[in-house]
Amino acid sequence: MSKADTMMDWDSVWIGAQIATLENGQYNVIEDGALAVKQGRIAWLGAKQDLPAHQAQHTYQLEGGVITPGLVDCHTHLVFGGNRANEFEMRLNGATYQEIAKAGGGIVSSVNATRAASVDELVDTAQKRLNSLMADGVTSVEIKSGYGLNAQSEIAMLQAAKTLLDNNPVDIKTTCLAAHALPPEFAGRPDDYIDYVCQEILPQVAQLGLADAVDAFCEGIGFSVAQTQRYFEAAKALGLPVKLHAEQLSSLGGSSMAAGYQALSADHLEYVTEDDVKAMADAGTVAVILPGAYYVLRETQKPPIDLFRKHKVPMAIATDANPGTAPVLSLRLMMNMACTLFGMTPEEALAGATIHAAKALGMEQQVGTLAVGKQANFVHWDVQTPGELSYWLGGQFVLQRVYQGEVCS
Repeated sequence: MSKADTMMDWDSVWIGAQIATLENGQYNVIEDGALAVKQGRIAWLGAKQDLPAHQAQHTYQLEGGVITPGLVDCHTHLVFGGNRANEFEMRLNGATYQEIAKAGGGIVSSVNATRAASVDELVDTAQKRLNSLMADGVTSVEIKSGYGLNAQSEIAMLQAAKTLLDNNPVDIKTTCLAAHALPPEFAGRPDDYIDYVCQEILPQVAQLGLADAVDAFCEGIGFSVAQTQRYFEAAKALGLPVKLHAEQLSSLGGSSMAAGYQALSADHLEYVTEDDVKAMADAGTVAVILPGAYYVLRETQKPPIDLFRKHKVPMAIATDANPGTAPVLSLRLMMNMACTLFGMTPEEALAGATIHAAKALGMEQQVGTLAVGKQANFVHWDVQTPGELSYWLGGQFVLQRVYQGEVCS
């Protein structure tokens, strides 16, 4: 056998940085590592000194830094019309929630602006927000609907998200959040609205192939556990996996109910009980921690991080980017907040924005860790240790963001 026959043939090789693989949710750092890419996937990974004989179209000789999996933002509402910056200012000038609502504010203002926007307009505004996330190291993102609240506008939001997928070097998972709030035309009739969602919106969304999952807001100001169950039954009949906004403001047992449907994730979870956590652990449901909303709303009830640790429930971290309660455009900032506000460790935070976030989207076989055969989504950071990604507040640390083996920034 000739030397050429034994030589590895790769598209690109990355040499000379630390590599944090995040396997098993731990840093698992390879010092002075090397990573090879072939046809958009990781073909080889290990210490530089162990590199086999190879040839590559591109060799990147790195001067230090850290390579991690691309960040995964598993809970966003990036697509919406308008914004609510004026309400933020009104609140800080002393206006009450009721006064803001009476002035046409709150979620109704986002619904009205979203319904008035074309798909192209929704794409254009969401693109700017997506650009910020990608610049911060995100290579996979979930986008929910939920500000249309009728068939036409919910479909338009999901079509906008699909257009973003087609136009950007990023994975996008779409989620139908039609059970987000009660639209004005159904005021006082939540059961009728759930009927409408189950009979009209979900079937159309499924037929058009616009959603990878469905979500609901199960809360006193949202929908009851029973109403959410009806919604989940309709989703199940259409073959769509579920996830849930649960236990954000009160303890209703929504997360336990969602676990009974093998939910991908339950999100927020400030008021979750130990029984809820046990149910999530049994179902393999990921706990998605959203410090941005906690911070903006100035809440005091923290999610029970120690309970999730005790019962080995994977903890993901996401931006919850939305116009009202979390105008957040940095997943790294949320990693810091998860540490400073909730007591997560930097290692847990990075795992929460990679391996566990990928599981929350059902993508753990494709992304979230660095391993041979997985999609070559990774980031080369201008830091000396992985923990710095949770340490710094702000700053531009992305040297190169790589999506499916191609350098994007």
